[in-house]
Amino acid sequence: MKIEKIIWPTDLSENAARALPYVTSLAQKYQAEIHILYVLKEYVAFGAAYGDTSPQEDFERMHQWERETAEKRLDELCEKYLNACPLYIRHIDIGNPAQKILDLIHKEDPDLVVMANRGRENHFDFGSVAERVLRCVDIPVLTVPA
Repeated sequence: MKIEKIIWPTDLSENAARALPYVTSLAQKYQAEIHILYVLKEYVAFGAAYGDTSPQEDFERMHQWERETAEKRLDELCEKYLNACPLYIRHIDIGNPAQKILDLIHKEDPDLVVMANRGRENHFDFGSVAERVLRCVDIPVLTVPA
């Protein structure tokens, strides 16, 4: 078996972090790239669903703040836990988490996806995300229980 590229989708929750030991172990063993994906919330859709009438600039500011926070947390995570892997690449996107994971899989053509089977409840339902990813790909997906 040859693993050169791993995708690890994370919502930066404790549940998602449970997949990290698998990611780091596999990356060390196979000297694989790690592609870390964090998906930002769609505030426009969220606001519309709840009748929020905030202007577009407010949504853009929220996205910018969340992007900066995610970048900082991903940097900390990579510095603290991923020093042993030869290469990590972080991806931050906006939209439906399952679709963005599938998009990255199609773009990067990884050998393996490692993800938690459940994420943080107030962000998105990682269980349904993991289920959709499993049903839509033809590569191995390692799901780690929460």
